Amino acid sequence: MNKTWNNKAWWMVLPVVLLVAFSAVIPLMTVVNYSVQDTFGNNQFFWAGLQWFEEIVNSERFHDALGRQFLFSGIILLIEIPLGIFIAMNMPKKGWSISVCLVLMSLPLLIPWNVVGTIWQIFGRVDIGLLGAAANKLGIDYNYTRDIGDAWFTVIIMDVWHWTSLVALLCYAGLQSIPEAYYQAARIDGASKWAIFRYIQLPKMRGVLLIAVLLRFMDSFMIYTEPFVVTGGGPGNATTFLSIDLVKMAIGQFDLGPAAAFSLVYFLIILLLSWVFYTIMTNLDKQER
Repeated sequence: MNKTWNNKAWWMVLPVVLLVAFSAVIPLMTVVNYSVQDTFGNNQFFWAGLQWFEEIVNSERFHDALGRQFLFSGIILLIEIPLGIFIAMNMPKKGWSISVCLVLMSLPLLIPWNVVGTIWQIFGRVDIGLLGAAANKLGIDYNYTRDIGDAWFTVIIMDVWHWTSLVALLCYAGLQSIPEAYYQAARIDGASKWAIFRYIQLPKMRGVLLIAVLLRFMDSFMIYTEPFVVTGGGPGNATTFLSIDLVKMAIGQFDLGPAAAFSLVYFLIILLLSWVFYTIMTNLDKQER
């Protein structure tokens, strides 16, 4: 029996394909084009080959920014993932308070990135900011514009405040999907809270935790607006992450070739690390099963 295929559905997909091509593929090809050429203005380009890639990979400036980026993303994951799990496990499971908690947890996620940076810029000011002024009145020498430790503390706390809710909501959704029969069986067996978490809740949250880790890693590794608004990459280059360094190179110095090569290396690092995270966590999930 021959099947009749209706290919008219492809016409419904065509606008999406064209939109993706226009908004993603064409700009990417433009960046690739710039990364292998040099220009002196007047729309005149000269072939440079892999010169810019070699300079970026061997650049001490790139290595320093990459190190700061890894450190920031590592700290963010170590704080936000356990904290999000803890919050999700202590959120109410029934009653009207569920709606209240969900709304309160969602509020930070609705605030635009530049507004978050502005809020914490004012919040940390030593003259009028609640955090900065209160810390100085308590005798704590806090100033995120001068001290490297204070700048890192402010940027990390700001990101934790902004994005822990996402991890908590994802984990809460995973916990809500666990049937009550699992808990009843655990209570009958006399299982401890740790045993329930280890053998029931954590395995059931593994899927949403994979999503949370991937999202938070990619977001933290590409962070730009918040630290730029708060510290501008300072003091010095203390909070100049890869994204901020890339913008400085592309817009501040107008080095289009090196900036294009920088962005492609940046993209490949994110792609590789996301694949590694995904592979490790899916393999752990298969072993648990």
